[in-house]
Amino acid sequence: MEAVLGAADRILSREGYEALTMRRIAEEAGAPVGSIYQFYPDKGAVVDALGRRYLEAFRTAIDDLVERAVAHGLADPVGTMVDVYAEVFRTQPGGMALWSGRHLSPELARADEESNALIAEGLERIVVHLTGGPGGEPARRATRMVVWAANAVLHEVFKGGGEPDLETVDELKRMLDAYWGDLRGRLSAPWS
Repeated sequence: MEAVLGAADRILSREGYEALTMRRIAEEAGAPVGSIYQFYPDKGAVVDALGRRYLEAFRTAIDDLVERAVAHGLADPVGTMVDVYAEVFRTQPGGMALWSGRHLSPELARADEESNALIAEGLERIVVHLTGGPGGEPARRATRMVVWAANAVLHEVFKGGGEPDLETVDELKRMLDAYWGDLRGRLSAPWS
């Protein structure tokens, strides 16, 4: 199973979602195509398994960031959060191909939505901790906005397989830092 997922990840990172077929996965894994069907009934099942793997990497990165924020605070919350998010994009080129192809299948759309929800939930925990505010819908809305904005920009930065445009990542940090300054004031005060 690990060889199949590794092969699928390599195909995604080099050739994109459209190239991901059961026959192509078997060739890349050096396994008979029939043996792959013992574990994964179709391409959608492979995508779901890869999506869960990528989500687990996001979950680990976000949980580590929340733990660090709670234990030590974050001197540069926006820069740190963007750097962690960008690092996950950078280290998961196959995941990047999946998230970029989210419009191509229900499995990809579901995986993208799950990853965004996971990241937003972690950021909400950090924001509530850093502001001392009560959380709730205003914090949820704000963190979803941050994730959507960062997600859109980072998709552009990391698509194409070349070197990422780090100056654009710096622009993203500046944009989100301005939003964070406004948000910190709004979320620190109790809502009525």
